Amino acid sequence: MVNLNEFSKGIQHVGIPSSDVDRTIEFYESLGFEVVLMTSNKPNDDKVAFLKMGNLVIESYGNHDTVKRVGAIDHIAIDVKNIEKLYEEIKAAGYRFAEPGLQSLPFWDNGIKYFIILGPDDEKLEFCEIL
Repeated sequence: MVNLNEFSKGIQHVGIPSSDVDRTIEFYESLGFEVVLMTSNKPNDDKVAFLKMGNLVIESYGNHDTVKRVGAIDHIAIDVKNIEKLYEEIKAAGYRFAEPGLQSLPFWDNGIKYFIILGPDDEKLEFCEIL
């Protein structure tokens, strides 16, 4: 068993795929969210927007295959520290990974490292450290 309390700093964001990121931004801004980061995902340069209100952050990213139905949230991300050590503990405990190895993206000032595990109903739980 992994003691996530040693690593967790709380929820980091909720990932919601979008067929039109600009329309999604308009919707959430109309509710009081503000865009705190605009970037893109390779290789298709799909737009990615991080929208924040209080301590809630939504990551909206371009995905033209969105399911457009209840349950369309793609993942919940937990903000962590010491991600390399956490990864090794999760791996040793035998959890199922959505993709092998630690991943990285050039988000925020110095990038991020993350990995994703699958829950009992294949829900995605992302562990993410902003570097």
